[in-house]
Amino acid sequence: MYIDHLLEKRMAPHSINCHLSSIRGYYDYLQDEENIPLENPVIKGLMLREPHPLPRYLHDSDVELFLESISNIRDRAIFMLMLRCGLRVQEVANLTLDVIDYRRSQILVKSGKGAKDRIVYISNDAGVALAEYLRTRPITEEKQIFLAEKGRCKGKPISVRAMQKRVEFYARKSGVAVTCHRLRHTMATQLLNADADLVSIQEILGHTRIKTTQRYSKLSNLKAQRDYFQAMEMVMEKTSANQLE
Repeated sequence: MYIDHLLEKRMAPHSINCHLSSIRGYYDYLQDEENIPLENPVIKGLMLREPHPLPRYLHDSDVELFLESISNIRDRAIFMLMLRCGLRVQEVANLTLDVIDYRRSQILVKSGKGAKDRIVYISNDAGVALAEYLRTRPITEEKQIFLAEKGRCKGKPISVRAMQKRVEFYARKSGVAVTCHRLRHTMATQLLNADADLVSIQEILGHTRIKTTQRYSKLSNLKAQRDYFQAMEMVMEKTSANQLE
């Protein structure tokens, strides 16, 4: 069988699925466009199951090391918004001054992933970091909050790639394996460990499907541990009461 042949060559499931999709598409073309009466050898829906790695997050000690390595006020504000508000790097780059509502401690994320708007909330430490940057931000007509500080683009909105390069710099400096998206994963895991509702986390992260958010529950060992011992305590109390009757 062709699939077995590809597996023997140690091809990954994703690569094999690409092969199958290409073959199926070619036979569809021969049938639909060339009117050649051929039977498609690739059954519709036949795909290998691909592994979905769990989101990787930072432990509290790593978060502390990472934040301690950041001396730049702008950079600290950028990464605190990812860590505390769960913003994607593109969403941080797109932030404008008019979406920050300090009175309600919230941010309106416009046209996030899937072109959807959503509300996220600002923790006290993220709010302080953002306020410190805004006090030093140059007076400019640029609407985006975060601006480049050096080079040809100085004073212009900072790019996504520039933010990614900054987090790479701090990863080397702190010795912590951190990325922009890992900060977002960390927030989700911390909220779940603090007993935040899964649906609330879904809304904050802007996930379309609850199934995406549920992946974090597989990482949330502290919550699972607490739930187990709380439930087991109730079971043992009930068992003891029954034995006394």
